[in-house]
Amino acid sequence: MLNLKGRSFLTLKDFTPREVRLMLETAKQLKNNKLTRVSNKHHEGKTIAMLFEKTSTRTRCAFVTGARDLGMHAEFLGKDDIQLGKKESVRDTALVLGRMFDGIEFRGFSQRMVEELAEFSGVPVWNGLTDEWHPTQMLADYLTVQENFGRLEGLTLVYCGDGRNNVANSLLVTGAILGVNVHIFSPKELFPEKEIVELAEGFAKESGAHILITEDADEAVKGADVLYTDVWVSMGEEDKFAERVALLKPYQVNMDLVKKADNEDLIFLHCLPAFHDTNTVYGKDVAEKFGVEEMEVTDEVFRSKYARHFDQAENRMHTIKAVMAATLGNLYIPKV
Repeated sequence: MLNLKGRSFLTLKDFTPREVRLMLETAKQLKNNKLTRVSNKHHEGKTIAMLFEKTSTRTRCAFVTGARDLGMHAEFLGKDDIQLGKKESVRDTALVLGRMFDGIEFRGFSQRMVEELAEFSGVPVWNGLTDEWHPTQMLADYLTVQENFGRLEGLTLVYCGDGRNNVANSLLVTGAILGVNVHIFSPKELFPEKEIVELAEGFAKESGAHILITEDADEAVKGADVLYTDVWVSMGEEDKFAERVALLKPYQVNMDLVKKADNEDLIFLHCLPAFHDTNTVYGKDVAEKFGVEEMEVTDEVFRSKYARHFDQAENRMHTIKAVMAATLGNLYIPKV
């Protein structure tokens, strides 16, 4: 029987295909339990720390609600609340927090920082996002795909936009692990790093998945089952807006691109927030400065019958709960 108790969740490349499927199956079970009001307070009395260098809606809410559903208390520690990496080293902080908490979530910039927390804390550490990887997002994404198609193997997911950000990296590698064909539709200037592509291709050889990196729209989306996009400018890159708008406008997800896929069963995913209109301060500012009212996805696609991003957002809670439950132990584990 697979057992993830005591493991940290830093990137999905650390897990076997069976272990990733175990987390997806656990999430399905926990989701069903929540919908049918079956209690899952297997970790009553435990407390987790949530370390946030970057702002968050879905990740923070998912960890808070997931922890509560499991009977735990979640303590939020923002970037101005503790001395992490400023007056106190990551190692020393990890050694302290590991004596006070049963698990630690980290959302920030540095992958090395979350790895150090895992190395020295002595408790499970969960990566809520770094500049390199976004593993909790991946479980929600692929659970949503599985819910819509009843399977993962052999499907084709096309990511459109900035091909070298943490979401693109994670989709490539996780899809390859699970047997999903992943296409990156991006300008050459933003193609994924060579080592990421090679890593994904290594997993793809084992799973039978196909990896494609292209700037050609027809080649990218032909036969696509899933179109996926993310913001054009990641947190910390706000000074690159003008450059990215000019570079990525041809890679916008719009109805013309959807039609190229020629698949009425296609679904659209977005990890959110999405800039599809000007109904936010951010959206209005971009429209005024750069003359763009819709960025990575048009409002038409965002509100269309293909859209599944709010299901995807809900699944952040169920999958994060599954990761915490599995790595803290004492949980019914489905067979995979």
